[in-house]
Amino acid sequence: MKKIVIASIATLALATVSMAEVNGKACASCHGADWSKAALGKSKIVSELPHAEIAEALKGYKAGTFGGPMKGLMKGQVAKYSDAELEAFAQTIGK
Repeated sequence: MKKIVIASIATLALATVSMAEVNGKACASCHGADWSKAALGKSKIVSELPHAEIAEALKGYKAGTFGGPMKGLMKGQVAKYSDAELEAFAQTIGK
């Protein structure tokens, strides 16, 4: 019985971590599936940015310390993620 409870808790913890990962699909409508669009004609093209710059921007949007005209919109998109999740996500896009 103890093993079943421990296994269930571990499974739940892994599922929670997986659900918390950044949803890149939500970004595609503005930035394009391959990150090649200037979102709403106002952003930089994300695919051309280095990973570190993307991470800095995402964390800055979350903190409210970065961004121009889309600052408020982007804060709402990234606020639910941890800095570590945003950092890991940034490593999957850009160059």
